[in-house]
Amino acid sequence: MTNQLLTLTYRGVELMDKLSSSTYRRKVMDEWITAFYRVQGLDNTFNFHSHQEYEIYFFHSGDCKYLINNRIYELQPGDIILLDGMTLHKPNPGIGSTYTRSMLHFSPTWLRELLGTLGIPNLLDPFKKLNNCLLRTGYDESGQIVDGKIKEIAASLELIDVDLQRTGKKNELLEAEVKLELIQLLLRIYKMSQKELSQIPSKKTDKEAHAESIASWINAHYVEKVSLERIAAELNLSKYYTSHVFKEVTGFTVMEYVMGCRLNQVKYLLEMEPNLTLTEVSQSAGFESVAHFSRYFKEKMGKTPSQYRKEKLK
Repeated sequence: MTNQLLTLTYRGVELMDKLSSSTYRRKVMDEWITAFYRVQGLDNTFNFHSHQEYEIYFFHSGDCKYLINNRIYELQPGDIILLDGMTLHKPNPGIGSTYTRSMLHFSPTWLRELLGTLGIPNLLDPFKKLNNCLLRTGYDESGQIVDGKIKEIAASLELIDVDLQRTGKKNELLEAEVKLELIQLLLRIYKMSQKELSQIPSKKTDKEAHAESIASWINAHYVEKVSLERIAAELNLSKYYTSHVFKEVTGFTVMEYVMGCRLNQVKYLLEMEPNLTLTEVSQSAGFESVAHFSRYFKEKMGKTPSQYRKEKLK
């Protein structure tokens, strides 16, 4: 089966669906790379997160709609999503199905010197230039290879952690092996992404189409005063239908999505615009007051906006 590539989004702040701290123990390489192989079932992480790392998401089985910025896709086994680290996303797995996925996050700066040495500085172009994409492999040969490589990398990272606990030192040789394994994976991804773009026929239901329209409207207006009544009126939908169809398709409420957009715009501004005051940041993201912005930010992030900015600017 020919790999199919579909452009998904063009803007937004990426939020990652990493496992919650209650189920995940940090490892020595987490600053540069993390890998989760064939994670099954539901957890409490299907909300908004942001990160600067690139992500490779591999869908294995189950029933899952995936919201990426303002687009909704029904995933098929073997689908691979490449994310650039700056795009709003959230999975909405169906209840009652065995939702199985693998995820790999890595920092491009960790590979920069090696890519230059190998003479392949463009290897990360699929993440930087494709505006986030879905590779539909149908579990063909390339899909199976990507699956296997993620498994190898996850196992190697566990080995590095075990070795550190045993010796008290990070094994530089094992770290080099992980880099080489990741390069091999990225080479396969690069080759897959170079194939001719093939538009996947859209067979969205009316509900999915309406949910996308609602998400698109929110992305364009979240810095303004937003209400369910206004969204429904401008999209010629009933208030009840707007609320229920968005929750049914995406898994979260309209206002949760609005606040998620605002939160991630705030995080972006705190990192990228250090000269803006907190008042300017909150206003630019659509918060009604600095006090509300500060309370909401601390509730979601576990730290104040000032603490977050200080950590990021280090």
